[in-house]
Amino acid sequence: MKQVEAAVIGTGWCGGIRAVTLAQSALVDKLHICEIRPDRLEEVKQMTNPATATLDYNDIIENPDIDVVYISTTPENTHYPIARACLKAGKHVLLEKPIALELWEADELIAISKTNRVKFTIGYSQRFSPKIAYAKKSIADGKLGKVVNVMVSRHLSRNLGKKIANRVKLSPAAMESTHDLDFVFWLLEPAKPVRIYSQGAYGYMQELNGSYDCMWSTVTMDDGTLVVIGGGWNLPPSYPNYCGTWIEITGTEGALILDDTSRDNWLNTVSSGTQYPMSTMPGEHVDHVFAGQMGPETIHFLESVLLDRPVMVKPEHARMVMEAYSAADVSAEINEPVNLPLSNEALANLADLKQAQ
Repeated sequence: MKQVEAAVIGTGWCGGIRAVTLAQSALVDKLHICEIRPDRLEEVKQMTNPATATLDYNDIIENPDIDVVYISTTPENTHYPIARACLKAGKHVLLEKPIALELWEADELIAISKTNRVKFTIGYSQRFSPKIAYAKKSIADGKLGKVVNVMVSRHLSRNLGKKIANRVKLSPAAMESTHDLDFVFWLLEPAKPVRIYSQGAYGYMQELNGSYDCMWSTVTMDDGTLVVIGGGWNLPPSYPNYCGTWIEITGTEGALILDDTSRDNWLNTVSSGTQYPMSTMPGEHVDHVFAGQMGPETIHFLESVLLDRPVMVKPEHARMVMEAYSAADVSAEINEPVNLPLSNEALANLADLKQAQ
């Protein structure tokens, strides 16, 4: 059996999930972990029994035996420099979204991965949801005819929204709807987005970091398909990290409705009231199984490296998603539709918006 030495840089929530998943896999010969918080490093060390555990990611980069690296660091401005160093060192990289904070950074990461002939992908784990996989197959099999419209409504609890919004000045479109833009564009391939109109509404989150509570974006695809995506992070406090999603896909020959609000799994106790287990976006370990998407995604990338198979999410696709949610941010700011690819004027507006943030 072929095995590799793998590393996880950043072992917080998502990185911790990936580290435990890799530690349990027979495909991993040795696991290496990196975390800047000593207490969390020790905690994950106890869970995974790694070959090495370090506070400095350069130890991972300089280790020639490590072939595969999962980058799960926050804040998001750490993604580009760490991914760049790993790719330049000839390591295969799975990077959590977003691919970068600037389009030129994304372009450089893609170019380095091609030059060094290493696999590079972005952690858009929703593609590993059985419901999304079923939607992809239903469209590919022609069950819905020509897709006319896709609507996605995704909303998080404000507990999770505060956690995300406090660490980085990015919008709900960039941090939440990015997942939906990814899988919807994947469902509709080879169609591409050509115009976006977005609106945002302020509320609870504005005092925390100036962010909208929610954003709704209308995307026109080049084949005429209409996409409407709403994302927010202001649901009242509830089960930790709760995420509820509703998806409607309509076509000329049928419709597919996907309920991903986790209302099919609920626990009610005297001490804690109503809870929705297994309702987080990445999923969670439940003893011997993984309930959710991030576990299978983690192993899929490992298999892509070992078997030299295509990655699930091409970095070029992630770059297109990045340009789309950037256009949504600009559109909400100027109150006008924005065409894709972004024009020089739109790029200037985006730069002004980032400077103001």
